[in-house]
Amino acid sequence: MITYSIIQKSQLEGALRLDAEYYQLEYLDVEKKLNAVKTKFLEDLAESILSFGAYSLTSNIEWQDKGIPYLNVGDIYDGYINYSDVKHISERVDEILQKSRIREGDVVLTMAGTIGNAAVTYNIKSDHINGNQAIAKIKLKEGLSPYYLVAFLNSKYGQLQIRREIVSSVQANIFLGQIKKLKIPVFDTNVIKKTGSLYLGFLKEIENSKSLYQQAENLLLEELGLKNFSEEENLSSVINLSDIKSAHRMDAEYFQSRYDKLIRKIKNNSKKLEIFIKSYSTGFPYKSENYQEAGTPLIRINNIKKGVLDLNDTAYLSEKDCKISLKDEAKSGDIVLSMSGTIGVSAIIPDDILKSYVNQRILKFTSKDINRDYLVLLLNSIVGLYQLERIGTGGVQINISYKDIKNILIPILPEKTQQKIADLVRQSHEARKKAKELLEEAKRKVEELIEK
Repeated sequence: MITYSIIQKSQLEGALRLDAEYYQLEYLDVEKKLNAVKTKFLEDLAESILSFGAYSLTSNIEWQDKGIPYLNVGDIYDGYINYSDVKHISERVDEILQKSRIREGDVVLTMAGTIGNAAVTYNIKSDHINGNQAIAKIKLKEGLSPYYLVAFLNSKYGQLQIRREIVSSVQANIFLGQIKKLKIPVFDTNVIKKTGSLYLGFLKEIENSKSLYQQAENLLLEELGLKNFSEEENLSSVINLSDIKSAHRMDAEYFQSRYDKLIRKIKNNSKKLEIFIKSYSTGFPYKSENYQEAGTPLIRINNIKKGVLDLNDTAYLSEKDCKISLKDEAKSGDIVLSMSGTIGVSAIIPDDILKSYVNQRILKFTSKDINRDYLVLLLNSIVGLYQLERIGTGGVQINISYKDIKNILIPILPEKTQQKIADLVRQSHEARKKAKELLEEAKRKVEELIEK
């Protein structure tokens, strides 16, 4: 059905946008509802709103395994920051990029890529962190709640305002000038405090989830004798010709000493992964132009996080497209593993997703004769990571194949130990679920107040 809106000439006077997209009905409805409550521009609530550094200065960046955490857009999600894959820079580079420093309690908002994800820097465990130029850093005036602000920015009325202001040429962006003019509802102090408290509870449950998952991984590595596994590399190694023939590989990367060291540690009590696979498929290249905003979820590589399936940025398939490759249908309890790009990351499809499909370069399998929570934790640990990293092939983009994946070794611990590890993983998932509920409650509270 065709929808349209009629705009008065007076509404265009002084406007910087004349395109029809800017005047979509849902945007006009947001504008109307925000005009009915007391609001302030974000710039009036903030001490500063800055983008991070200058593009020219990023040429100084050299990535390190340790150092000052450096946020990229992909590290910021709906309400929180994921530090598990964050990159690091040296103190020297951090000094050069000092304008980009973020401190505890600052609000960060993504300006490119996945635009509009907002979070509070919480429990950063250091004086400061750093971040790239596609992120806005918002420091509120003293006494104002960053937790309330982020709850609103991630709500329907915050997101639609942000989406309305996006400009697109080669790459979609939102700029600082537009962010400064976002309208923020100003409610009673008690309401703001309660909303902020819900969001803070969300952050604490996210931390609890991380802690439980880390406990599970620590227990796994302790039981396998890998707790203090040294990753030190020998500068050279001598390989037998028989090893090269057996591996069908002769590149130095495959024969790194840490891989052999890991295999020696686990091989006596291990079985090949294929023994625990009941059925599998490796995805289908669904056409992106056919993606929908509703329907059956399509799991893509970017949806698979370490132990968690994140469907915030989800594509959907029509009923017709679902029938293209029925073997790639995934159900709750199935395991998915990335086979390209960031290889080897795996997660279990949760119980509330009864039906979905997997995109190309994703291994989807149903497990058997092993605790699946234990198996996924193991695949995401150094035990799985190193083995999957080792079998990767390719230049610009690394890939792994099922033919090689099925042969990685899975250490078998006693069932009671597996269960104890799995219980911690499930507690971690429950904490994450509770966190999501608290975030949704915080967003819903703001939305209800605007709609009264």
